[in-house]
Amino acid sequence: MPELPEVETVRRGLEPTLSGARLSRVRANRPDLRFPLPEGFVQRLTGARILRLDRRAKYLLAPLDRGDTLVMHLGMTGRFEIAVPEGTIRPGDFAREVKPDDKHAHVVFETEDGAVVTYHDPRRFGFMDLIATDQVDRHPWFSTMGPEPLGEGFTAQTLVRAFANRKQGPKTLLLDQKTVAGLGNIYVCEALHRAGISPFKPSGMIAGKRLGPLTTIIKEVLAEAVEVGGSTLKDFAAADGALGYFQHRFRVYDREGEACPTRGCKGVIAREVQAGRSTFYCPVCQV
Repeated sequence: MPELPEVETVRRGLEPTLSGARLSRVRANRPDLRFPLPEGFVQRLTGARILRLDRRAKYLLAPLDRGDTLVMHLGMTGRFEIAVPEGTIRPGDFAREVKPDDKHAHVVFETEDGAVVTYHDPRRFGFMDLIATDQVDRHPWFSTMGPEPLGEGFTAQTLVRAFANRKQGPKTLLLDQKTVAGLGNIYVCEALHRAGISPFKPSGMIAGKRLGPLTTIIKEVLAEAVEVGGSTLKDFAAADGALGYFQHRFRVYDREGEACPTRGCKGVIAREVQAGRSTFYCPVCQV
């Protein structure tokens, strides 16, 4: 599943083409993705101008000049292909291209400037909806979300409040979207290792003085991942077809049995299943 850095990479790839663009034609090649498309989907989008392209957690949001916001989620295999009169846009730094299959081209957006943005999704776990812009924050998908981890609202006090007197491990609480929006398994494993914090230690027992550095490390890990286009896991690719390369910087994720990269540590990366997900960590230096 694409995580926050992957979705942010896609947003940045789409932004030059879609932000401020008027949609001259919209085609839905099927009535549903993961969920049915909203009633009047094509008609409500055709002729509308996209005011900007935002991201909330792992969702892409495109407010329209008609008072609705187009909400898009990539699911597991959703991706966009951009075609413009000048050729293929490549906003990323990588040129490894993933060729999509036209039979999975489910939604096509054409702009007045001649750009064609096609949404492909082989497994159809992604979805799209139109929500009144002034109701987005109240929508069930967003109403209980915590602060954005890359925003100013995510501070040490966020974690102090969330961890206080809690018996669950910090990984479990960081993956809770009510604590912080958009964090996923990969980057939580990486951040906890850099911070030297055990993913299993009861959160209420973690000293408050360690939470400031943890929030900083979370921001650093996410920023680094966005910079290099996220992590390519199975089907993920950025909006231009480029593959992310943060996986080459993984310290613990998917490195079970390898030596811990922390200087001076003689530990070996271990893997345990925690709340149904693989947790990678060093049992020696994460305490």
